[in-house]
Amino acid sequence: MLTVVKNGEVYAPSYKGRKDLLLAGGKIIDIRSELDLSAAGLAVQEIDAEGRLVVPGFIDAHVHLIGGGGEGGFKTRTPELSLTDATMAGITTAVGVLGTDGTTRRMESLLAKANALEEEGLTCYIHTGSYQIPVKTLTGSIESDLIFIDKIIGVGEIAISDHRSSQPTFHELAKTAAAARNGGMLSGKAGLLEIHVGDSPDKLQLLEQMVTRTDLPIHHFHPTHINRNAELFHAGIEYALKGGYVDFTTSAAGAYGKRGKVKSSEALRLMLEEKVPVSNITFSSDGQASLPSFHPNGEYAGLQVGNVMSLYEEVKDAVQLEGIPLETALRVITSNPAKILKLHAKGGIEKGKDADLVLLEKDSLEIHSVLARGRVMVENKRPIVKGTFA
Repeated sequence: MLTVVKNGEVYAPSYKGRKDLLLAGGKIIDIRSELDLSAAGLAVQEIDAEGRLVVPGFIDAHVHLIGGGGEGGFKTRTPELSLTDATMAGITTAVGVLGTDGTTRRMESLLAKANALEEEGLTCYIHTGSYQIPVKTLTGSIESDLIFIDKIIGVGEIAISDHRSSQPTFHELAKTAAAARNGGMLSGKAGLLEIHVGDSPDKLQLLEQMVTRTDLPIHHFHPTHINRNAELFHAGIEYALKGGYVDFTTSAAGAYGKRGKVKSSEALRLMLEEKVPVSNITFSSDGQASLPSFHPNGEYAGLQVGNVMSLYEEVKDAVQLEGIPLETALRVITSNPAKILKLHAKGGIEKGKDADLVLLEKDSLEIHSVLARGRVMVENKRPIVKGTFA
């Protein structure tokens, strides 16, 4: 069946004005000022977006699909992501990672969960490995994982500057990055390194060495949690001004970091004021991750759980509290991650791209409806498609 989304104001994410969208086969097949198919005699589903904004489906580039944590023992393992957790938050594409635990949580389970969510309607990709080097892969090598497994698009999250990391040396990280880059080039994928940056005073020093001492380009790395404390955030400004990507974690503002997390919406404003190109900035939720806190002696003190809903909430705060234009703020969860991850069918409202759309209330910017590859997942703030065991 054809679907027409009518009368909405389109942000693609750049502002396009009032447009009608024609959807078929999970794709956007036409965009016009007005579409009238009444004379064609075709079965058409019509979605009236009057009074609403139509924006691209959100990309969450860092989600713990099968849960995370365990820093406080087995009972602190966090739960898996559900379909409606994502769709109610406007997320139509998610990239799964393992995190701290690459032993009891394995790549086989992460791949299976990504496939399960895709069967339920979400688009999912994953990175190979966890915090540790050597990387625990599915096929025996990073290159083979990237080349032969469609859903694997990168490596990580590899942890640096963190007491939970494997304390990788410069040469270990460089070899891992080179393998990821080669595998990415041979498979036509991003092949980037997703880098977990912890609370250590070393901050981004290891990545800066990668750029100055190897031939690897700075855009081959995607460091996340850059807003976990003020010192790391300011180091992130300098890194981004050199051309590097920086990713802000939207979950649990103020929950972790010894020296106070910088709220993602505020961090976006501050970086833009420092003339960091918005194209170098992304948000991700760290959804379903454990966000642990530790005593000064390094002992576990407690945790919160990452929330995917925070992804759009921080974008909305960037607009409503920080005064950032909507078309700018949207880029950090749509076109920017799509470009960085080489997800060519995602991140925008254009002919030929996937029909991933979010309808927002014009005045409040609340999520009203969500379409994933043309299928209505959320309508009038209620989930229409639920997970298998919901």
